Amino acid sequence: MGYRLLFILLLFFSIHNSGNAQSKIELQTGDLLFLDLDCGPLCDAIESVTQSYKNQHFSHMGLVYKRNDSTFLIEALGKGVRLTPIKKFLANSKKPAYVGRVKSENEKLISGAIEFSLQQLGTPYDDRFIYDNGKYYCSELIYDAFKAANGGKAFFQLFPMTYKKPGSTDFFPVWVGYFQKLGMPIPEGKPGCNPGGISTSNKIEILGIYK
Repeated sequence: MGYRLLFILLLFFSIHNSGNAQSKIELQTGDLLFLDLDCGPLCDAIESVTQSYKNQHFSHMGLVYKRNDSTFLIEALGKGVRLTPIKKFLANSKKPAYVGRVKSENEKLISGAIEFSLQQLGTPYDDRFIYDNGKYYCSELIYDAFKAANGGKAFFQLFPMTYKKPGSTDFFPVWVGYFQKLGMPIPEGKPGCNPGGISTSNKIEILGIYK
């Protein structure tokens, strides 16, 4: 009886644990991948003023595009909008990527968002973080892609951007130096978006960590 009871208990725990294990997420075209780039003081400043899904610290994102047997991310990074193999995209961070998926009622927008994003390949990177200036930073590209697919009506939201320390009237020193080098005033309060804000949108569902 003791051996039989032990066998039953082992079988129960085996089934219970396998049911709780997170299955591998199968990426689909139109999914969004969110990353914590850990790029130093600049990323730290971005993350400190934005709220991300479950208090993560997202400072970059890209749009999944599957072509034949290959998976790419359409992203705005470096010199501009580019098509990046997924392994290279994930290598930008030592931390795991989170997968966001547009909810089923809005799946119809995905093809248009992909088409728009592919048309932007080669567009320069928006290092000034000014919306609608003919350049793109990462979340700005995603915002415009789904807006275009939605017939010109905003899908995600824009918010007043801030470059100040939380609870303070002082700008982050890193931003002061950054915009001084560009020879422009800090665009405090100008409309914009960020990966953290999009990760909390009610238009998407976060499926979990990509493994």
